[in-house]
Order: sequence, then C-alpha cells, then structure tokens
Amino acid sequence: MRTTPQNQAAAANFEQVFSALRDILKPYAVKLVVTEDTPSCYLLEGGVHPTHQKPFPIAWVSIEKAYVSFHHMGVYARPELLKGVSKALKGRMQGKSCFNFTSVDPALFAELEDLSLRAFKAFRNAPFMMNFLLPKRR
Repeated sequence: MRTTPQNQAAAANFEQVFSALRDILKPYAVKLVVTEDTPSCYLLEGGVHPTHQKPFPIAWVSIEKAYVSFHHMGVYARPELLKGVSKALKGRMQGKSCFNFTSVDPALFAELEDLSLRAFKAFRNAPFMMNFLLPKRR
C-alpha cells in the first residue's frame, strides 16, 4: 500500500485507539498471562481449554488493516452479557466476540470496559478458570 498523508493519519489514529483499548485490558494482566505485548497486539491468556488442555486467549486487542479489533471470549462464552448493551456498541460487533473501532469513542469505550468487567467476572466462575482469575493466596 502506498503511503499517503491519509494512511499516516489513520495509522496514528489506530495507535490511539489501540492504546485506549489496551488500557481496558491491562488491569487484568496481573491475574492472567500476557502472551503478546507489541505495538499492534496485546493478548491475555489464561485457564486451560476444556477440550484442548492448553491455555487459551481470553481477550486481546489488535491493529488490523482497516480498524482496531477488541476481542473478549467471555462475551463469546456468555452471549447473555450483551443484553442491555447499546445499539451503538452492538453496531461495532463483528462475529460473536469482536468489536471494531477506527477512532477513539470515550462513551463506547466506557461501555466496553463495563462489559469486559462483567465478562471477566463470568469467566472467573467457570471451573477451568478459577486458578487463573482469583488472586493468589499467601
């Protein structure tokens, strides 16, 4: 792709979007494992997949060609968490657990932060996640 001022502006904007979305996930890094932390991807893993018996991605943010994606498997596992989510946030959904953004939207990001909190809480109650999401006892 040829570099143009528009492409450069979009890339800079995507970096801001990525940073804001990564900030939503960062508080959970103390209880999960950060398996990727690059300028274009932030990935949290945890638990042991019931079928594959391996840790699996729980939530991540990645810069794509045309947008920045925010994924949360808690929403995939518990679709009832989407009840009451605004039409505007649902309009950002692609698939069952992905939200796409091209610009920072403080209101939608605040709603996504609340949804993420509820999704992490729902995952915390799954038997295969208990050891990973509860704080370590002394």
